[in-house]
Amino acid sequence: MARELIDLLWRDHPDVSVRGSRGPRAKVTTSQVVDAAVEIADAEGLEATTVRRLSDDLGISAMSVYTHIGSRDDLLVLMADSVRSGWCAGGFVAGEWRVRVQELAESELGLYTGHWWLLDVTDQRVAMGPGTIAQYDHGLHAFDDTGLGDLETDAALTFVTDFVRASAQARRPDPRAADMTLVWHSWQQRLARYLGDDFPLAQRVGAAAGAAMNGVYSAEAAWSFGLARVMDALESLIGTS
Repeated sequence: MARELIDLLWRDHPDVSVRGSRGPRAKVTTSQVVDAAVEIADAEGLEATTVRRLSDDLGISAMSVYTHIGSRDDLLVLMADSVRSGWCAGGFVAGEWRVRVQELAESELGLYTGHWWLLDVTDQRVAMGPGTIAQYDHGLHAFDDTGLGDLETDAALTFVTDFVRASAQARRPDPRAADMTLVWHSWQQRLARYLGDDFPLAQRVGAAAGAAMNGVYSAEAAWSFGLARVMDALESLIGTS
């Protein structure tokens, strides 16, 4: 039987007791199980990350896998905390808060683009893990010397990370989706005929945006515009603190 999730998350802490130390040594460690699960999820997604797949890849029984992770829901929490561990090791290079927040946002986006499946892990128990807490502490330091109080700092960090998560979701690759750049060039003339004089505002703005982005949507344009607005909002808050 696996330990409670909180103990599994903090399994490397010296205060965590080790069960079954008198029995035969396990073929694999909990960390090896989690690492194997992350490797599968990175390559094939969460749907492929099953206990049966792990048991096959690791050469152990499914029951043995469960002695390390407790449940698949617990496994997802362990995976999410694991990839956050050490992601932002060290302090911020720059001193000015805008640069620090920009660095924070880009780093967080990089985490999602490296592990798209993280967008599907919404279990709030991840917040109890050492990797997640370390990353949270790192993110809070982006607002050092801004004059924000503790609650405002927490809210400001959440504001930034929520924007990043939404941006990552918007740019997430979808193998089922059509190539909208090709669709845009192929269909825009026919669409104009179908629309005629209807929706003139949508047509004018859409044509201008489409010409600028060479399509109906640009993840980079949305990111640049959105992050600039996030900075504007934070500046209005920091300027009054």
